[in-house]
Amino acid sequence: MQTIKAGAQDFLTKPVSSEQLLGAIERAIAFHQARRDQRGELDRLRSLVGLLTPRERQVFDLVVRGKINKQIATQLGTTVRTVKAHRHRVMEKTKVQSLAELVSIAERLGVLHSPEAAK
Repeated sequence: MQTIKAGAQDFLTKPVSSEQLLGAIERAIAFHQARRDQRGELDRLRSLVGLLTPRERQVFDLVVRGKINKQIATQLGTTVRTVKAHRHRVMEKTKVQSLAELVSIAERLGVLHSPEAAK
């Protein structure tokens, strides 16, 4: 169990053929490459969300939770027009074309599970 926690990808029993060893190495390399790519994508998404102003971040958090502009405006003490402007900038800064893409970013970054953003 310790070896799995330490990052073991496969178990090989002796004697090991060259094919088995090379296959295990290739699987481990592919696994680690995929994890590195995934971390890189998460870092990219974090940096995009990091570009948001504090108010834009509030709007982002509420939009991805399904709040409509009027609800957001009431909650933030502003106008619907202002919320629409913030929402537009959020979409631009995060480089998305749809609400679904914005929600996907929030989900991937764990924003939807964050208790402080649910307020």
